Amino acid sequence: MSTKFLELISSNKTLITDGAMGTMLHSHGVDFTQCFDELNLSNPAAVADVHRKYIEAGAEMILTNTFGANPYKLSKYGLGDKLAEINKAGVELARRAVAASFKDVFVAGDVGPLGIRIAPYGRVSLEETRAAFAKQISALAEAGADLIVIETISDLYEMKEAVRAAKQSCKLPVISSITFTRDDRTLLGDNPTKVAQILAEEGADVIGVNCSGGPSQLLRILGKMREAAPQARFWVKPNAGWPEQVGGRIMYPADAEYFGDYALSFCQMGASIIGGCCGTTPAHIASMRAALDKYPESCKLPEVEILASGSSEQVEVVDEVPSRFAQRLADKKFSVAVEMSPPRGLSTHKLLAGASLLADSGANVINVADSPMARMRMSAWAVCDVVKRQVGVDTTLHFPTRGRNLLRVQGDLLAAHALGIRNIFVVMGDPTSIGDYPEAMDDYDLVPSGLIKLIKQGFNTGVDHSGTSIGQPTNFFVGAALNLRPSNPEREIRNLHRKVSNGADFFLTQPNYRADDGPKLLELYEAKHGPFNIPIMAGILPLVSERHASFLHNEVPGIFIPDEAIQRIKAAGDEGARVGVELAVELIEQMKGWVAGIYMMPQFHRYDMAAEITEAVSKV
Repeated sequence: MSTKFLELISSNKTLITDGAMGTMLHSHGVDFTQCFDELNLSNPAAVADVHRKYIEAGAEMILTNTFGANPYKLSKYGLGDKLAEINKAGVELARRAVAASFKDVFVAGDVGPLGIRIAPYGRVSLEETRAAFAKQISALAEAGADLIVIETISDLYEMKEAVRAAKQSCKLPVISSITFTRDDRTLLGDNPTKVAQILAEEGADVIGVNCSGGPSQLLRILGKMREAAPQARFWVKPNAGWPEQVGGRIMYPADAEYFGDYALSFCQMGASIIGGCCGTTPAHIASMRAALDKYPESCKLPEVEILASGSSEQVEVVDEVPSRFAQRLADKKFSVAVEMSPPRGLSTHKLLAGASLLADSGANVINVADSPMARMRMSAWAVCDVVKRQVGVDTTLHFPTRGRNLLRVQGDLLAAHALGIRNIFVVMGDPTSIGDYPEAMDDYDLVPSGLIKLIKQGFNTGVDHSGTSIGQPTNFFVGAALNLRPSNPEREIRNLHRKVSNGADFFLTQPNYRADDGPKLLELYEAKHGPFNIPIMAGILPLVSERHASFLHNEVPGIFIPDEAIQRIKAAGDEGARVGVELAVELIEQMKGWVAGIYMMPQFHRYDMAAEITEAVSKV
């Protein structure tokens, strides 16, 4: 059957596959909180009935009820030890349904996403990811599946490992299907062109798209994928439109007739396999079957107009209460802040994936840098807004004074407040001479201590720099920079005292690698100005390798890394990142007596390291 499948898709024949399994099982009374895959054992009749109905509707391929039968998802239900049994039962149920129909129908072993985040935006390694997929795919192949379908994956890294696992675990044909968001990109920001090219390079026998939105969007994506990989074979399985919640139920608006119309368009666009995903039923499959049967020789029909649908989002109105970060520091709860840089282009997908990982690990606030190293990036306050709305974690806006005159400073502060941003970290900012546009204006009207005063003694009292009312007071929580190992301690103490006097609420330090640097500087400050009671978030920049440590120590002003740390990183070799995490956790535990929290600056987008450190220090 595997050979026959490859021959059919090479002969320009368009196959009809099935529709949604979950939708149909739910209609049988199965609650969405149950493990659908386990029904292969506890309620095989319901699963078999779904297969039967799709075959009767005209499906020439059915997918096993094993979408979530992988080690990670099954373990959440306490079913990890039944992986082989559940996958085998899924294939056997599909086989029996085919035998009872007396039709030639392919049985595809269905493999869905693992349900976890993988490196670099999660802590499951690529090797672990591949091994998990291999375990399920091997079980499906051994049970007698004709081919493997890997579907509904939105992370291209994960899909690549799944395809590699399939190629290494069996000799069956492999279908690789990605899902996209409303903006025709994956959750990590990859467009259809890149997806098609990479999946074709990985050796998938068929590539395509499923789930996502309705037929209109998937037709558009299919066209882009085919243009990027014209020699590839494609499959497409759209949802029955975007889901809506009506009366407590999830409803899909696209009816069966609509799917029949689009079946012809998919065929014309070059799809070798057509089916349905969430919300589709045997009626949708029957409609597509009937439409294709009207044109047995050719799908050459006039192209349909592809319409793009827009969406609007409401701006959140924020109550005038202290930010969650401000409240934590007031309550003297140890806090974790992690710095992220805005994207260089329009896509925020990877940034949001990293922010979600950090929030899930326990980070209390995401700091968004503003044009770090004077390189052009998306506006930091726009990113703060997106992260806060879509991830739900508190944010701190880095607000440089460099490159802003007094009008721009005040206008940007008002805009930030209107977007619900309450935490502001005031810095000078990097000189434009080192960045993308060295000739750009580099002037400024305010130094950081002056901006702190403008915010705390002006905007937060309801007036601007000239004393004119701004309608109502702002509620900014203002942070400032602190160098714990300055080349000129007296000057640093003068600047620190000025920031304290002007109203700074908290301090973020430069990267620190010695626990006693802070107490030494604070002793000098207190000897001159009295007790220092403002929260300090100690800067932590996790080391990744010996080369990384050597560069920071020798080439970055103000950073000193002890010999012991460098030697431990050196001895670790390829395990440098692991030792970097250990060093960071040890340092943080040593500093907990005098810091209010930590401010992590993970380099090379190693948010997985930051998440691991966060979990480790939050347990104590």
